[in-house]
Amino acid sequence: MSGLPSPSPRLRDQHDYLRLLGARIAGTAANQMLMVALGWQVYEITTSAWALGFVGLAQFLPALLFTLPAGHLVDRHDRRLMLAASLGLQALVALTLAWGSAQGWVDARWILGTSVLLGVARAVQMPALQALTPSLVPPVLLPRAVAASSSVMQGAIVIGPALGGAIYGAAATLEPGRFGAAPGAVMVYLAALVMLLLSIGAVALLRHRATFERTAAASWASVTAGLRFIWQRPVMLGAISLDLFAVLLGGATALLPIFAKDILEIGPQGLGLLRSAPAAGAVLVGLVIARRGIERHAGAWLLGAVAVFGVSMVGFGLARSAALAFVMLALSGAADMISVVIRQSLVQLETPEDMRGRVGAVNSVFIGASNQLGEFESGATAALLGPVGSVLLGGFGTIAVVLLWWRLFPALAQRDRLRTG
Repeated sequence: MSGLPSPSPRLRDQHDYLRLLGARIAGTAANQMLMVALGWQVYEITTSAWALGFVGLAQFLPALLFTLPAGHLVDRHDRRLMLAASLGLQALVALTLAWGSAQGWVDARWILGTSVLLGVARAVQMPALQALTPSLVPPVLLPRAVAASSSVMQGAIVIGPALGGAIYGAAATLEPGRFGAAPGAVMVYLAALVMLLLSIGAVALLRHRATFERTAAASWASVTAGLRFIWQRPVMLGAISLDLFAVLLGGATALLPIFAKDILEIGPQGLGLLRSAPAAGAVLVGLVIARRGIERHAGAWLLGAVAVFGVSMVGFGLARSAALAFVMLALSGAADMISVVIRQSLVQLETPEDMRGRVGAVNSVFIGASNQLGEFESGATAALLGPVGSVLLGGFGTIAVVLLWWRLFPALAQRDRLRTG
């Protein structure tokens, strides 16, 4: 029997990986529910595009400050505990907002303050997640594991906003009473709290223990090692920075409350569906990639996908029906999923185990900058150009970035396979 080949490893047999998937589903759905409630509540209070932008900025600034130190901690301490702590902080935010909304003292300042705490939590959560995943599966399964993880995460992004919007809209019809003047917000925050507690429970069940040595003392050189590692690898730098500038310019998430309320007139339930649309497209593409993989022409696929993302955002900005807006957002999510899988696979396959926390932290800074800082950019340009002008400018800007990156990073454009070894 010793001469028989070993069976190929399968994702379904990686039990710790499946537990982590469960934690990601619950945690991501909860985070998306929080974002729906925060966005609708702050826009109802202020009717200001600037306020929506500042919610994103409030999450970005602490992430910028704390993510690199968090990556160093992730490489030196139990990644399970770091992940659980970040989820616990988000649970505390959900509980605080639920209580404050019920009591009637949550205003725009409170929402901005709790957004800062969400930014701190994500500063720890992202590098911990990115460092854990490669440790739970064999290298040969990593690209498919990334695709599967991204798919279930996008599935949670479909379910979370839609569920949050439905709860908000249904509960908002209740008479003010035990749930205060904002029953919709209260119920969404409580539902998010339950999901976060489930996520913490799934993380607690992980049996994985890292085996590498953690002897490096904290120092500026150690904390910034991830930056130097990425800077010295043009393919990795090009892939990460492409995502940064594309989503920074092309993202329109912060403006969805304006489109839902004032342009498409579809209410909080419609807002939930709009926030779910990109994830719906991403899930479909992610399932295909998880099954078939991306074997050749990875660089061209990455650049082409980001170009399609820009085109879809232009289409969304021009849409005047909810159905067309949903389709354009779904197309943007499908294109973004291709980008995510290629970028994450490149980063994780080319990063040694003892560097994954710090490299993941740098990657998280770029992702956070593109998402949260992009929300501020959208709010600021919408205040000047209007929401439609902001989205159109971002979409065309994304296409311009792709053309520029094709020339600046020829090694990325010519990259064929994800794995070079």
